[in-house]
Amino acid sequence: MFLRTPLYPCLLATALAFSTNASAQAPAATLEQRIREDTAAIQPRLVKWRRDIHQHPELGEQETRTAKLVADHLKRLGLEVKTGIARTGVVGVLKGGKPGRTVALRADMDALPVTEPAGLPFASKARGIYHGTEVDVMHACGHDAHTAMLMAAAEVLAGMKDELEGTVMFVFQPAEEGSSLAMPGPGASWGAKLMLEEGVFDTLKPDAVFAVHVMPGPAGQLSWRSGATTAASDMLNITVTGNQGHGGMPWNTVDPVVTSAQVIGGVQTVVSRKANLARSPTVVTIGTINGGTGPNIVPESVAMSGTIRTYDEGVRAQVGDDLKRSAEKIAESAGARANVSIEPMYSSIFNSAELVERMAPVLKRAADGNVATAELPGAAEDFSFFSQQAPGLYMFLGVTPEGQDPATAAPNHNPRFFVDEGALEVGARAMAMMAVDFLGNDG
Repeated sequence: MFLRTPLYPCLLATALAFSTNASAQAPAATLEQRIREDTAAIQPRLVKWRRDIHQHPELGEQETRTAKLVADHLKRLGLEVKTGIARTGVVGVLKGGKPGRTVALRADMDALPVTEPAGLPFASKARGIYHGTEVDVMHACGHDAHTAMLMAAAEVLAGMKDELEGTVMFVFQPAEEGSSLAMPGPGASWGAKLMLEEGVFDTLKPDAVFAVHVMPGPAGQLSWRSGATTAASDMLNITVTGNQGHGGMPWNTVDPVVTSAQVIGGVQTVVSRKANLARSPTVVTIGTINGGTGPNIVPESVAMSGTIRTYDEGVRAQVGDDLKRSAEKIAESAGARANVSIEPMYSSIFNSAELVERMAPVLKRAADGNVATAELPGAAEDFSFFSQQAPGLYMFLGVTPEGQDPATAAPNHNPRFFVDEGALEVGARAMAMMAVDFLGNDG
């Protein structure tokens, strides 16, 4: 015989362990198959929901129609539903038939002040009030798809409630793009931050949080990365004050316009000569500049605003200090004054390495192997507030139609941003499969 007696108990234990493990994996595999089948069945309604939301977009903290659509859907599924969180947020709680941990799945609901071109039969014609001004409104970032995918995932998981181990929170968040009612500034809160301040995780705190964002990429492809995944975002405001006077006699003035031009050039040297780009990519963009009342008048002051994007907290702090110092000293050298304020907006989303390792096989199955490592985007996202409360995994779903080069496809926030709706089934399937796998694995 090949087996010697002293080894037999060890091999028997191994065999028993394998048998136990296999039996434990079988229910999960069965649930994954059900998720795949149920998501496919829901796909037509998923598309219908997405088109309805797309045709009726709402700005941040004004998503009342969308919130009602979501809340009514969750209530029909038998979930515990809470509304009015952070003004228009909705949370549905699905308690499984077996005890276990808690996982949160998040979707954002708000649209942008963007004019949608004609062409789609469900194109937006909506108008809204953005910081006091009437504007056109469009889902130019795909939040309509996010909301519809999570509605579908909620229905799929509610259909297997008795087999679920633990609890699933479905978090439908307003104002990811910022508030349309209040300007950002010290003490201002909206979106994920405001939901947390109002206690969204106080009575039921998740052990993990997941989210998916659509973007240009091969349709149905899931991509993610470990560690820093989106940029931290800080708002930069600079006011240069000089001495007003006649444009024909500038020697009697201190010109804040010319000084502002020097400041704009100077802040770029903070990136090129002071930021450690080997440690973290860094971007400083001046997006607005306003000053002056007439062509022959040197104004008293010029105001600029911009954004700072970083991926490392140390670099973030250093860049802020260097920008402030550079702007102030450049203005001082011209005899002017620069008042610089930097308002933190969103931190970088940091994907948990452990969670990424555990979920990678699940996501590969969900996407039928169509996966990739995500590149660092310059965009920022307030999902970072949620992932600071629990280990998080934020991933991307490609929605560029087959035959079109994603590199040349209209990007998010562009009026021609287009979503291949066939890809949305993959996103809904991935969210549901991650929830089931996480809850069924006690770590």
